[in-house]
Amino acid sequence: MFSKVLIANRGEIALRILRACKELGIQTVAVHSVVDADAMHVKLADESVCIGPNPASESYLNIPSILAACEITGADAVHPGYGFLSENSRFAQILEEHKIAFIGPSADHIAIMGDKIEAKKTALKLGIPCVPGSKGEVKTESEAKEVAKEIGYPVLVKAASGGGGRGMKLAKDESEMGMALSTARSEAKAAFGDDAVYLEKYLGKPRHIEIQVIGDGKGNGIHLGTRDCSLQRRHQKVWEEAVAFCLTDKQASDIGEICAKAVRDLKYSGAGTFEFLYENDEFYFIEMNTRIQVEHPISERITNIDIVYEQIRVAFGDTLAIKQSDVSFWGHAIEVRINAEDPQTFMPSPGLIEHYHPAGGVGVRVDAAVYQGYRIPPYYDSLIGKLIVHGKNRPECLMRLRRALDEFVVSGVKTTLPLFQRLIEEPDIISGNYDIHWLEKFLAKTE
Repeated sequence: MFSKVLIANRGEIALRILRACKELGIQTVAVHSVVDADAMHVKLADESVCIGPNPASESYLNIPSILAACEITGADAVHPGYGFLSENSRFAQILEEHKIAFIGPSADHIAIMGDKIEAKKTALKLGIPCVPGSKGEVKTESEAKEVAKEIGYPVLVKAASGGGGRGMKLAKDESEMGMALSTARSEAKAAFGDDAVYLEKYLGKPRHIEIQVIGDGKGNGIHLGTRDCSLQRRHQKVWEEAVAFCLTDKQASDIGEICAKAVRDLKYSGAGTFEFLYENDEFYFIEMNTRIQVEHPISERITNIDIVYEQIRVAFGDTLAIKQSDVSFWGHAIEVRINAEDPQTFMPSPGLIEHYHPAGGVGVRVDAAVYQGYRIPPYYDSLIGKLIVHGKNRPECLMRLRRALDEFVVSGVKTTLPLFQRLIEEPDIISGNYDIHWLEKFLAKTE
């Protein structure tokens, strides 16, 4: 097993990785910016290295500084978490060239799935159902209009690189195509340094369904079931559930096996997630995330499998010890993302946490890296932590979430806790009658 893992991230995911390493007897190195010197994972790591000033571009995205930290501490592996450099194929390649293991897939697989056009082509070859759209990049307005006419309006213009809703614009008809194309291109260039875009059919009322997978790079691969991540704001997930309760057991099993087979055929190594839009009993592939997901804990809760542990094992070169027949699903799990944001306007609310009391009790897990007296910096994602609840079925899970939200206390900064307390009382949420557009419509009505 690895002797020392450098954690190239911050916040709750850095702490999550650190805990997995400690349970495996692996020494840990925390890297941090100046402002993160008092972060919890820095305090708990065996070693820590300051890798730069507060802006992420000068610290957590600074590959030479992270590489230097590896050499200084003798780390033989790097876990990138999610965000930052987790899906940077060049970073994975540089580590490989320096004989340092990247706890994730190969640089080639990151590159293929990081380019949405190549990812879609690969998915089609692997037999994965895709959203109708252009065969590749669209370069001119006339070409875009021709494709849109073929697949039918409305269409989405989407950045070939990146994600998170940036570089994504809707064209409801031909008159909107020019503006959608130019805006998507400029956003994509600013966010990802690449202005390539492609077209996809816009689905009216889809749900967002994910399949969690793990492979060992040797032709073995499994899936850990489904997640429903349909409650989103500006394409950012805020509430996730496992299993996806809108699917039958057969539908879930069939799409899961399609994704697991793709992992085996690709000889993919590590954790990953296939993301789909689901409408009228049809699945449409949209992307694959080649990293651990923010919402991985709900898949862990329903399978009792430690995904980070398995990431580390297969990165070391071990064969996947779990067969699909070993994976069983029990109960239901929900995760809500508690952010330091105004619950109505979603403006960031950095500052000092004056009081902090996380929820507890049966079936409750909190993944967070804050503490009373911790000051949330303004430079990074506003995630405070994730509240995860588990129960024998969805109704029990919702009741447990209601109770846990009432227990959770964070004062000194605004948080999204009140939003979830409102959502848990909504009939559509209780019945599960929502799609990916529901939350934005709900928020618009309550402004």
